[in-house]
Amino acid sequence: MPISKALEFERRVTPEEIDGLGHVNNLVYLNWFIEAATAHSQAVGWGIERMLAMGEGWVVRRHEIDYLLPLKPEEIVLIRTWVETAERASSGRLYEIYRRSDGKMVCRGLTIWVWINYKTGRPQRIPQEVVRAFSVWDPGSSSLGKTGQ
Repeated sequence: MPISKALEFERRVTPEEIDGLGHVNNLVYLNWFIEAATAHSQAVGWGIERMLAMGEGWVVRRHEIDYLLPLKPEEIVLIRTWVETAERASSGRLYEIYRRSDGKMVCRGLTIWVWINYKTGRPQRIPQEVVRAFSVWDPGSSSLGKTGQ
């Protein structure tokens, strides 16, 4: 069972995100994942400013991305992300990206995030208040959109 409900929002593919083959560049999907994770963290009250002030927060350990279908310029996508697991110092976050025109999934992925002390660079146990913030968060209160899982 996931730790959090999904954050969901739409965006339009911009011309700058298109590669020489005429579709969204692979690195753009990674940027969208980071954008979604950052927005979700901010929405639950754990934005980068709070983590920097605390001296602890998230860093990426690993990304996995499955590219399923191409996206073209000006298409609208639905991006979904949620926290699937939180164990000791690491957390698994999942992502799904859908093409709005036909509802087909175009990409899915996973990021393993690790909670670290920013000064020492060493992993720390994820504070219970962080896990709780994600687990009780109501997506209806987000300005990015409503969702359910």
